[in-house]
Amino acid sequence: MNSILLFISGPEIMVVMLIVVMVFGADKIPEIARGLGKGMRQVKDATNDIKREIKESSEKQGIDTDITKDIKKEIGEVKDNLDDLTGPIKRQM
Repeated sequence: MNSILLFISGPEIMVVMLIVVMVFGADKIPEIARGLGKGMRQVKDATNDIKREIKESSEKQGIDTDITKDIKKEIGEVKDNLDDLTGPIKRQM
């Protein structure tokens, strides 16, 4: 949702808010916002539960979950090496 807001300017947000107030009324907006907040919290909790269950089941089966950390470390080292290599080239241009 954050990526959507990046392409909306201030006046466009005001127009959307005006339409929301006209459609739902000013007294219903806090109730709608509360419901959206609860829904987002439930989705976040469910996602965290799924991640926790996957991690626990992989640990029980002896699967190494640190593989992704090793891969990210290797990618970072390659990136640093490329930056060291291309640094002088970029400065010359």
